[in-house]
Amino acid sequence: MPIDADKATSAPLVRAAAVWDDRDVRLYHLALGAGVPETDPGELRYVHEGHEQGLQVLPTFGVVAGGNGGVGFQVFDTPGVDIDLAAVLHGGQEITVHRPLPTAARATTLTRIPAVYDKGKAAVVVQESTLLGEDGEPLLTQRNQIFVRGEGGFGGGRGPCDRLPAPDRAPDLLLDIPTLRQQALLYRLTGDWNPLHADPATARRAGYDRPVLHGLCTFGMAVKAVTDHLLGGDTTRVAQCRTRFAGVFFPGETLRLRVWDTPDGYRLTATAADRDDAPVLTDARVSAR
Repeated sequence: MPIDADKATSAPLVRAAAVWDDRDVRLYHLALGAGVPETDPGELRYVHEGHEQGLQVLPTFGVVAGGNGGVGFQVFDTPGVDIDLAAVLHGGQEITVHRPLPTAARATTLTRIPAVYDKGKAAVVVQESTLLGEDGEPLLTQRNQIFVRGEGGFGGGRGPCDRLPAPDRAPDLLLDIPTLRQQALLYRLTGDWNPLHADPATARRAGYDRPVLHGLCTFGMAVKAVTDHLLGGDTTRVAQCRTRFAGVFFPGETLRLRVWDTPDGYRLTATAADRDDAPVLTDARVSAR
C-alpha cells in the first residue's frame, strides 16, 4: 500500500533549514495582493522595508518560510508515504503563533506525521511542523491535512470532527477582494511549484478548465483582510488561524469574504463571487491576542 500509516506515524522527526530575508517576506505579501493602493501606508507596511513602523510579517508567511514549498510539506519524503501528487489535495491548515515572525532568520523546522485517517475512498495525512527561531525556541506550529484520493480503506480511524459552522446571522464584515489573472504565477515564487497552478494541461488532467490558485494564497488573503480590518493592521495580534479548503478558486476571480465576530474568535468563510458564491474556505477562524 502506498501509505503505511504505522510506518509514517512512527518515523523520526524530519529536520530542515528555513532561511529567509525581507525580500522573501515582501514577495510573499505581494503574491497575496498587498500593495494596492501603492501609496497606502497600511499596504506599504507589508511591502516596503523602509516603512516607518517597520516591515510587518503575516503569520501565514511561516508556512512558506524558506522557499521550500511550505513549512511542513516534507510529507512526501516521509517513510511509509508513497503517493501520486495528482491524487493529492490540501484539505486544511492550522497555524498557532508562539511569537511574531522576524523579517529575516536562519531557522529550523521539525516535522512529523502524528496521524493518518481513513476516510473510506481517501486517506488524510496529518502533518505537524514547528518552526524554530535562531535561538531554538518555537516561532509557530502548523498542521496541515493532506487529502489523498484512492488511498483509504485500510481500516484506520476516521479522525475527529472539528467543523466550525458560520453563525446563522448576517456577517459583521463583508469584503470582495479582487485577484490578478497571474496571481498563481506570483504565488509559485514562494516555493510551491506544483504545475496544477501554472500548466493548463496539468489543470485539465485534474478536471479543471485552467490552473487554480493555491489554497494557501486564498487563506493568506483572508488572514490579511481580518488583520487589516479588525486587528488594526497589527500582524502580531494574530494568535491562531485555521481553515478547511472547500473548493477551487481561479486567479482573476473575486474572493468574497464573510467574517463574524464571535466569543471564540473571528469566524469566516470565503466564496468565489463570480461563480454564485461557490465555497472556497470554510470552518475558518482567526483568533487574536
